Amino acid sequence: MNVKTAPPETPARRFANTRVLWSFVRPYRWTLLVAFVLTVVTTGTMLATPMATKGILDGLADAAPLDRAIWILVGLLVIGSVVGWIRLIMLGRLAEQVVFNARADMVKRLLHVPIGGLGRRSPGELVTRVTSDTLLLREAASSTVLEFFSSMIMLVGSLTLMASLDWVLLLVMFVTITVIAGVIGLVMRPLAAAQQEAQAAIGRLGGVLEGAMRAIRTVKASRAEQWESDRLLHEARESFRQSMRTVRIEALTWTLTGVGFQGAILVILGLGAWRVSLGELTVSGLVAFLLYAFLVVDPMTQLSQSVSLLQSGLAASARIREIHDLPVEDTLAVPDQAAAPVAAGGSPVLTFRDVHARYAPGAPRALNGVSLDVGRRGHTAVVGPSGAGKTTMFSLVLRFLEPESGVIALDGVPVGQYALTELRRRIVYVEQDTPLVPGTLRQNLLYTKPDADEEALWAVLRDVRLDARVRALENGLDTPLDGTVISGGERQRIALARALVSEPEILLLDEATAQLDGLTESAIHDAIVRVAARGAVITIAHRLSTVVDADQILVMEDGLCRATGTHDELLVSDGLYRDLVASLRIATITQGRQKEDEVVSG
Repeated sequence: MNVKTAPPETPARRFANTRVLWSFVRPYRWTLLVAFVLTVVTTGTMLATPMATKGILDGLADAAPLDRAIWILVGLLVIGSVVGWIRLIMLGRLAEQVVFNARADMVKRLLHVPIGGLGRRSPGELVTRVTSDTLLLREAASSTVLEFFSSMIMLVGSLTLMASLDWVLLLVMFVTITVIAGVIGLVMRPLAAAQQEAQAAIGRLGGVLEGAMRAIRTVKASRAEQWESDRLLHEARESFRQSMRTVRIEALTWTLTGVGFQGAILVILGLGAWRVSLGELTVSGLVAFLLYAFLVVDPMTQLSQSVSLLQSGLAASARIREIHDLPVEDTLAVPDQAAAPVAAGGSPVLTFRDVHARYAPGAPRALNGVSLDVGRRGHTAVVGPSGAGKTTMFSLVLRFLEPESGVIALDGVPVGQYALTELRRRIVYVEQDTPLVPGTLRQNLLYTKPDADEEALWAVLRDVRLDARVRALENGLDTPLDGTVISGGERQRIALARALVSEPEILLLDEATAQLDGLTESAIHDAIVRVAARGAVITIAHRLSTVVDADQILVMEDGLCRATGTHDELLVSDGLYRDLVASLRIATITQGRQKEDEVVSG
């Protein structure tokens, strides 16, 4: 299996990722500034402790009172602890706020991205970016920067105070720090690459898992559990491999850091003892220097960890930035040219004029010059082989897809001149997979018309013959919807009821009766007839038995509308329609029954 690798890091990409990181911190820069001041205070108390300890040792040598020095140490401990506690609370809140804002920003953007912009990414991968990547962003965007400055203050302060104690020992520590800093600098690039590859593998793992769980019945029926497990484990192993690469790099860095400092402290101890014997350094000065040397170990280790966390945050920022770069729909934008008044009652509500469309540049055309009129009232059925362009027409009407050329008009006004929210308010769509949103039955029914009353909800449930089933449920309309509660056919009926509750002006049905039994299909047919009496219903169906009574039928083939007419007319005039009827063995009681029987038998 091929594994997609992350694009190489360049200065421009790193700068862009840093801008994303900063964009989440910027609203809290004053909180960050206060936390920085508190960090300086806690770091200052730690820097003062070795000098206070030296004062106690000097007092012992001189037999001086120790009360003042001891109280200074206690005060430093109390102040450092209280200020540090407040600082940790502030940073914790800031970190959680950054995660929340990052998730909120991505969720809002993802739900406003055009359909085409999401087509190249699986839902599972997008979920991973909202959940997992934002956690990596948390530390990098909040505490990492402060820990970096804290470590730098501790490092510079310790070295400065070391210089006041003994410059020879300071030279040993300075050489050690320089070497360790060089090692950390060398590992930054491979560390960032490994962390980005690990996160990418986690995203792919989420995508594969989401797809497998969504099709779990097919997986089990096809005995494909092992095959899917192998795919999932492949991505899990890839994430594990890249994570272990990160672990090895970090382990080597920290080990070299630790060995370097331990060696430096041994050298300082030996060299310091020799200088004490020469009278060039006091014992208290050596103890204070060693305390500062131990204080330096922690900021250097923290600096290497900050680099690691920062690289993780930048890797997460790169993936979050991809979401930020997706285009979004402005559903409320009002076009410069106002929509024309509603056309007269006898004119078509929806028209196509020489419409061509394709799903991507260079891809085959999905529509090849479609022209048609849909009446303001009545039932229009669209039939044809798979891939003929039926669903593409719906995507164009709702502006999920923009036409390559030609005009699609609503009430004589091009649909591009309507605000998306107004266009989609007038047109209600029931898609082929009939998805239900997480929540209760009531929440699903109110999805397109939140202000509908209880009576309206029960009315549409009666229309789809689902009212008795809902009344039998323990929680009625407030029953949570999940796979164990409702069947596939009931899902379709709920989706249709959700559309009917808003009393749509134009109703688009894509295979709305695919999973229904004959009695329920008859009820749906009656509901469609009622809607068609006051508005336009456009149905896509492969089951021609649901459309034989349509006011007009459009026969699609290879992106073209090859014929238009009633069932009886098309049986006479169009060979493809006769073939579709013959293949499904549909008998009717219309005037074309004899001709159909001849086709079936012939």
